[in-house]
Amino acid sequence: MIYSKEVEEMCPVAQGVHHGCAPIPEEAKWVKARGVKDISGYTHGVGWCAPQQGACKLSLNVKDGVIQEALVETLGCSGMTHSAAMAAEILPGLTVMEALNTDLVCDAINTAMRELFLQIVYGRSQSAFSEDGLAIGAGLEDLGKGLRTMTGTTYGTLKKGPRYLELTEGYITAIALDEDNEIIGYKYVNFGRMMDFIKNGDDPKDALEKASGQYGRVADAVKLIDPRTDKEVK
Repeated sequence: MIYSKEVEEMCPVAQGVHHGCAPIPEEAKWVKARGVKDISGYTHGVGWCAPQQGACKLSLNVKDGVIQEALVETLGCSGMTHSAAMAAEILPGLTVMEALNTDLVCDAINTAMRELFLQIVYGRSQSAFSEDGLAIGAGLEDLGKGLRTMTGTTYGTLKKGPRYLELTEGYITAIALDEDNEIIGYKYVNFGRMMDFIKNGDDPKDALEKASGQYGRVADAVKLIDPRTDKEVK
């Protein structure tokens, strides 16, 4: 180690009392994290690319500093979607420090890793007060039945008004309008459930019907329209 001439000529002064780093909550324990292996937790982070065209939600389950589980959810950019496939292969098995300094292919995923790293090392994880943390596989619970990301896609113009395209329940097949042409409900199909029915042997037409539902005052609608074509739906 090299010291400057100024430092070499200084007289030594004792630092005094030092209690070490402050403890952070990790899986129902207070931990003084001094190294990567001291970090455990399950949490989420959100990132965006430079032109802010797309976004990534990254969920990691970290045990003793090593990423055991990674859920990568992206939207708004086709390139990012393919990058997510690579990130899901890259992340498990890396330490949080390695992951922070690894090219995860897409700016949004890299940014999400940065934001998530800050949460983890400061003890702001979802499992901070959960004894033994969350089991490996907790990421799949975020997806629910059918293992599909919950997305919301709506569109509107001043001239023609709003269109609901996809909401929590699934793909919107029709929006219900009242006598004032205001939305009072919608019909939807849950693609995850539909595919499960088909894989279990159901006829696709029957699977579509079983996976379909409605929300709101659909029965009171003056008319139903397809939000993508504006054609009236029977």
